[in-house]
Amino acid sequence: MKTGMGWLWVSCLALGWAGECQAQSAKDKVWAAVQTARPAQMQFLKQLVNIDSGTGDVDGAHKIAGLLGFELKALGMTVETVPAEEPGLGENTVATLTGRGKTRILMIGHLDTVFEPGTARARPYREDAGHAYGPGVSDEKGGVVEGLYALKILHDLNFKDFGKIVYLIETSEERGSPGTRKLIAKLVADADVELNLEPGDEPDVLTVWRKGSATFHIDVQGRAAHAGVAPQDGRNAATELIHQISGLSEFPTSGDGLTANLTVMQAGTRANIIPENASAQVNVRVRDKSSLDEVERVLRKNAATTAVPDTKVTVTREPAFPPLPNNAGTDKLAARAQRIYAEIGKSLTTGGNGGASQSALAADAGVPALDGLGPAGGGFHSDKEFLALATVSPRLYLLTRLVMDLGPNPPPKK
Repeated sequence: MKTGMGWLWVSCLALGWAGECQAQSAKDKVWAAVQTARPAQMQFLKQLVNIDSGTGDVDGAHKIAGLLGFELKALGMTVETVPAEEPGLGENTVATLTGRGKTRILMIGHLDTVFEPGTARARPYREDAGHAYGPGVSDEKGGVVEGLYALKILHDLNFKDFGKIVYLIETSEERGSPGTRKLIAKLVADADVELNLEPGDEPDVLTVWRKGSATFHIDVQGRAAHAGVAPQDGRNAATELIHQISGLSEFPTSGDGLTANLTVMQAGTRANIIPENASAQVNVRVRDKSSLDEVERVLRKNAATTAVPDTKVTVTREPAFPPLPNNAGTDKLAARAQRIYAEIGKSLTTGGNGGASQSALAADAGVPALDGLGPAGGGFHSDKEFLALATVSPRLYLLTRLVMDLGPNPPPKK
């Protein structure tokens, strides 16, 4: 008499349920592997969170890349260190594994955070009953570690029914990926699908749309003067900057559509000098590209009219990511993910947010992309950032099984 999975397989063959039994077998094996991996997965996450890696922290990026590279090489992957495309940014890691199947899968994660050096020491990794905390714990080190452990499980299960898996771990996403744009374009061109490891939103949401982003710089040139002896000789750049910023009031600061928010201001050098220069940065998020042109038109129109005579206002645009619009390719991938999640009795919802990501670059190039595959979290870009512990194992199961599902079955391109 057969026992365990062997008995189940013989029974399924007898009843003509081979397909259903294959799915059940994969589900049981992957879920068991996920459960076994959890302690090491969480310990590795703690190790990464406790290393500062803000965008531009070259030393921190190098340390984390070394840890990840060691683990990826142990899986038989070819690991390449790719220098950033702009100075002052950390190295990028590209790990590649060739299989025997069809689909070329590109996974993307980023290890850079928005936090300054010393943050990890001041706020190291910690857990309570339901959450993990620390700089970058969910945005996006939780996702990066999830990607690594999905590859570990696939390796341990000897799953090779994919054409190629490329895992890009980059270091400048929080600034719009200026250090990887050419690299991403190259990798996307050789991919059938892109899976992004950004965190899911609570309680358990996949990201199917994202806003695009750009930062507008407003620079004012005035004239310095002694603030007590001859202030009338000066032309106050700070005052003019305030006038220019008031023109932003026609744009909303929150909501699912276009938003424009003042994020950085600088003016003056000493208390007794009329400011000669002043500058501001305005972060703009949009659902469609044309809205960026609308904002630029308004800012340039405002710049042509100054409240402080003899000041000059210059407006420039620093692009980041295009929008990830609602699209059929992403919706079909999300439906696959929802079916897989149902295997462990859980349900996924879909949604979107104002946080831009590399998935927009993939979708823009006609490659189906699915975002928000990392563990769910919240409080991003603040000292309240958290990762929902209850989603760690289910999301690792989801990513692993999604790769297994996609490997022999490439999604149709646009």
